[in-house]
Amino acid sequence: MKTKHLFFSILALCASSLSGGFAQEASDAISIQVLTTIDYPGDAVQTVPRGMNDRGDVVGTYTDSSGVTRGFIRFANGTFSRPIVEPNGSYTSAEDINNRQLSCGWYSGSDGFAHGYFLDHGAFTEFDVEGADETILDGLNEAGDFVGNYTSETVAAAFSNIEGVTKAIAIPGDRGYSFAYVINRSRQIAGGYYDGTSIHGWWQDSDGTVHAPFDPPRSLQTLPFGLNDQGWAVGRFSRKGENQDGIGHAFIYPLGTQRFFVYDYPGTIFTSFAGINNAGLICGRYKDASGLIHGFLAQVVTGP
Repeated sequence: MKTKHLFFSILALCASSLSGGFAQEASDAISIQVLTTIDYPGDAVQTVPRGMNDRGDVVGTYTDSSGVTRGFIRFANGTFSRPIVEPNGSYTSAEDINNRQLSCGWYSGSDGFAHGYFLDHGAFTEFDVEGADETILDGLNEAGDFVGNYTSETVAAAFSNIEGVTKAIAIPGDRGYSFAYVINRSRQIAGGYYDGTSIHGWWQDSDGTVHAPFDPPRSLQTLPFGLNDQGWAVGRFSRKGENQDGIGHAFIYPLGTQRFFVYDYPGTIFTSFAGINNAGLICGRYKDASGLIHGFLAQVVTGP
């Protein structure tokens, strides 16, 4: 967890607010229809969706009023799982889920470092990259391939595990901080990396070719968190010249194009997309005027 916090401390999500609603920075007609908010039951002050499957199940984390963070699943019927608590951890984050309801994430162990885990219908299995100090699992696909980040004394590197083989992902321009957040059925992968100045998005095609960087127009920091089988990536970014902390904008990016669709949840200054499924259902989060974080579900609508 120490290195993950170090990586995200680089992210000064600074911005001046756009007007509420959907802003389009491409020629194609697209809009976002918000369906419902997601708040974990009880005294949750932050509810953060992280990923979703084609069934409409959403995984994420919530933090209660005492500052304790746990994972959760919100099932497609609107009900919630009991808190996900990795038995060896003090902090548990749930990051992704596939159609078999196999989920993955990471936890903070008694050693103070982050370790990966899988959760399969109540059964935990831990996973650490061999030789690494820390391992974070962020995404998995239907075949059980998965991606994430591992750290050592000198590097925080994106990795993939495909058909049981763990491999670091070399990203042009990376200066030692890279994350792989998501992998789809075609084994396309997306993530973020630090070039010494700012954060950029990158993606890897199914043949192993890495494309970097990709950024929405005027972006200072780009973080792609979700990717469906059609190659639509979603995430958040902040713009150059924006000068207020805690502001971000959600985006949709069809891989390999120059099209970016930008969305701000109405009336807020921070919006982030986290996952997108093959039906165009999106999960994400926004920050309200009082500083509370709420999750939401939305539908991509194409056409006039």
